[in-house]
Amino acid sequence: MFDLNVVTIAIIALVALSAGGIAYTLLYDKVSDEGVAAKRLERLLESSPTTKSAETAAASLNKTKRSVQAALKEFEERQKAKNDRNARPTLAMRLIQAGLGWSRRTYYLFSVGLGLGVGFLGLILSGQPVVGLGAAVIGALGMPSWFVNYLRKRRQKAFIAELPTAIDLIVRGIRSGLPLGDCLRMISTETKEPVRSEFRTIMEAQQMGMPVGEACLKLYERMPLQEANFFGIVIAIQQKAGGNLSEALGNLANVLRERRKMREKIQAMSMEAKASAAIIGSLPFVVGGLVYLTSPNYIKILFVTTSGNLILVGGGLYMLLGILVMRQMINFDF
Repeated sequence: MFDLNVVTIAIIALVALSAGGIAYTLLYDKVSDEGVAAKRLERLLESSPTTKSAETAAASLNKTKRSVQAALKEFEERQKAKNDRNARPTLAMRLIQAGLGWSRRTYYLFSVGLGLGVGFLGLILSGQPVVGLGAAVIGALGMPSWFVNYLRKRRQKAFIAELPTAIDLIVRGIRSGLPLGDCLRMISTETKEPVRSEFRTIMEAQQMGMPVGEACLKLYERMPLQEANFFGIVIAIQQKAGGNLSEALGNLANVLRERRKMREKIQAMSMEAKASAAIIGSLPFVVGGLVYLTSPNYIKILFVTTSGNLILVGGGLYMLLGILVMRQMINFDF
C-alpha cells in the first residue's frame, strides 16, 4: 500500500514537471520577446528624441517666462521712477505733446501778447482798469495753458483712433515676411497724423543708434497714453525675450479697439448727465439775463451795492463748486 502511494506521487510529480517544461518551451519565445521589448521601450524612452525635445521645449519655455517676468519688472520700475520724476510734464514736453513746434520763448511771447490783447479789450468794454487788469491776467496765464491742453487732448484722441490701424499694418507686414523696421518705416510714411510723425520720431531715434524697443518705449513720453505704453512694452519685451510678435500685436490691437468701444459706450451713457449739468449750470445766467431785460432796476442792486457784490461772489463760488462736483460725477477715467 505504501509502495503504491509513493509511485502515485512520483507519477504526479513527473507529469507536473513535464507539463511545466512543455509550457516553458512553448511560451519562452513570447516571454523573452516581451521582456526584450519592455527593456527596449524603456531604453527608447530614456533616450527618445521626443522626450528630449519636450524637455528642451519646457526648459526654453521656463527661460522665456523668466525673461518676460524680468523684463516686465524692469519696465515697471522704470515707469514708476519716470512717473515720480515727471508727475507734471514740463512746458517744453507739453508743447511737444500738443504738436506745436514752439520754443519756450515763443510761448511766453504768445502769452504776453494774448494777455495785453484781452486786457485791452476788457478795459474798452468795461471802462474800469481793475476789470482790464483781471482780463489781462486771465489772458496771459489761463488762456495759453488752456489752448495747449486743448491741442494735447485733441492730438491724443486722434492718436488713439489711428493706433490700432497702424498696429494691424505691422501685423500684416510681419506675417508677410517683412522685418519690424520696415513695418515701422511704412507706418511713418503711410498713416495719418499724429501717428505718422510719432513713428517717424521712432525711426529717427533708431537711426541714431537707439534700440527699437527703447525707441518705442520713448513714445509714452511724447504721447502719455496707456495705449502707447502697451505698444512700447510689447515691442520691448519681444526684443528682449523673443516670441510671436504678430500674435502679441494682434491681441493688442483687439484690446485697443475694445477699450475704444468701451470709452465711446461710456460717453454715450453719460450724455444725459452732461446735458443736465449744462442746463443746471447755465440756468442762473439765463434767468439773470432775462430778469435784467425785464426789470433792470430790480437786479441792478447786485452790481451797485457791496452786499450785492458779496452775494454775487458767494453765488459764483457755490456755482463753481457745483459744476466741479458734477464734472467729477460724469467724468470717467480709464
